Amino acid sequence: MKTILIIYSHWPPSNLAGVHRARLISNFLYELGWQPVILTVSSEFYEEKPDNNLSKTVSPQTEVEFVDAKPVGRIRFFGDITLRAFGNLKKRAIEIINSRKIDFLWIPIPSYYTAILGRKIYKKTKIPYGIDYIDPWVDGFPGQEKFMSRAWISNQIAKFMEPYSVKKASLISGVSTPYYQAVLDRNFKNQPIAHVGMPYGFDPNDHKIRLENVDLPWDKIPNCKPLIYAGAILPKSHLFLNELFRTIAKLKKENILDPNVHLFFIGTGSYKEKTIENYAAENGISEIVHEDKNRFPFLHILNYLSQAYGVMIIGSTESHYTASKTFQALLSERPVFAVFHAASSAVGVMQAANAANYLVCWDEETSATEFSQALGNKFKNFAGTKSAWKPNLKSLEKYSAKESAKKLVEKLNQITP
Repeated sequence: MKTILIIYSHWPPSNLAGVHRARLISNFLYELGWQPVILTVSSEFYEEKPDNNLSKTVSPQTEVEFVDAKPVGRIRFFGDITLRAFGNLKKRAIEIINSRKIDFLWIPIPSYYTAILGRKIYKKTKIPYGIDYIDPWVDGFPGQEKFMSRAWISNQIAKFMEPYSVKKASLISGVSTPYYQAVLDRNFKNQPIAHVGMPYGFDPNDHKIRLENVDLPWDKIPNCKPLIYAGAILPKSHLFLNELFRTIAKLKKENILDPNVHLFFIGTGSYKEKTIENYAAENGISEIVHEDKNRFPFLHILNYLSQAYGVMIIGSTESHYTASKTFQALLSERPVFAVFHAASSAVGVMQAANAANYLVCWDEETSATEFSQALGNKFKNFAGTKSAWKPNLKSLEKYSAKESAKKLVEKLNQITP
């Protein structure tokens, strides 16, 4: 069996979204002939609140090594955990490589500084390595166009550090090809490199874990029919949100909307644009709209979804948006209302699963009137008397984390002897 060393600075009980990239892929590597070894930072050095239940989602075959990090200190000069643990991660990685046979080093980013470790460890050990793009690095910072802003400075650093980090890499991967295509264009025009796009996917075992004594967000609302959206509000989703709230207000005013229906937006995060509460107030429906921006534990979210009246997904006007939360929504086995760009891969996922009952598609040619009518018809049916909801979940298997792990392993077997 070959062995892959995965460096990612966060690991369960960290509740950061990126943790699931390394976790989901590693969960299936053992059965595909690769022993996963995770090198990470001890949880006592994390800044976020831990989610101790998350350890239930890790495969027992996954080995985990921990290192210490420097504390943040009173003045948060270096908050990035990879910077605080950089020397320890590098030292321990080299020790592991020198003490056992490691066939490949794989580094998901962000944290972007972890990518630098790949080049430095390669220099010392000659172990082939790959960089995995969860998010774009260069030109991936919101607000970077503002000169001398923090985002602008971060982007200038990225333009310098990315070429250095990927120069000796043997593999570039990412959650989809568009996320890393610019990396290939910038750095590998005359030097072909192996690459593979593979979505986060999902582990169906996650959805089988039931937590006891979980307080539901709607427990205190009598006869509530909760419709839930779970996750961050996307920067380019506001066109959809604006029209959706106008539609809901219209349905309510016309007494078409069931008075027991409430909308819950959970874990929306910090964002500068108009808030969910703002949309609700503008449209006079604040009494049925609830937003909690705080991050919720992963398994709590899955339990909320499975016990809701319906699940909502509000996508992006970007055509390449993959909407990984589509799988969570469908696996909840609750009816799903979704709004996507017509070219989003999520549209095909829902159609193939026979789960397009309440799917609304938009593109640049869609008129405002057409979009409004489609939203009204679909949401009215979604929130009211539902048609039979029997999605074909077997169709999702090709999008699973296991299939993504297979794509990675196929490339690894080509690269390694």
